Amino acid sequence: MPSPEKHLKDLGITLPKPAKPVASYEGFVRSGSLVYVSGQIPVVDGKVAVTGKLGAGLSLEDGQKAARICAINVIAQLNEATGHDLTRVARVVKVTAFVAASADFHDVPKVVNGASDLFAAVFGERGKHARSSVGVAVLPLDSAVEVEAIIEVE
Repeated sequence: MPSPEKHLKDLGITLPKPAKPVASYEGFVRSGSLVYVSGQIPVVDGKVAVTGKLGAGLSLEDGQKAARICAINVIAQLNEATGHDLTRVARVVKVTAFVAASADFHDVPKVVNGASDLFAAVFGERGKHARSSVGVAVLPLDSAVEVEAIIEVE
């Protein structure tokens, strides 16, 4: 079975250096066999890549792109938590995603598929997870999407 690192390479993804927290929290916390990754926004090269609201200037595809970037940033935090050994991931347990959306945008779950599909592509069956998708009025730095996760590690 190919490693998560091989899947990332095959997908053309190079993990970025994990973002430093911008407030009073940690990027991840490990408790027992669980790693709790703080909410990650779609930051690329130090800048928020997708800003604004879904349904008010941003398309479903824009939102899915943002969610995918968030998932890459979650995996980057997880990579740090596992000592750069993603084969230690036993299961992506729970993903919670927040989508900045207009009141009449009803495809929030479809946006979050951008993150969920990436976790499955990288971790296979171990990447399939429980999930919550929440539409909100605003996110930090006008980000379009924010994704947090709970991951079981060996």
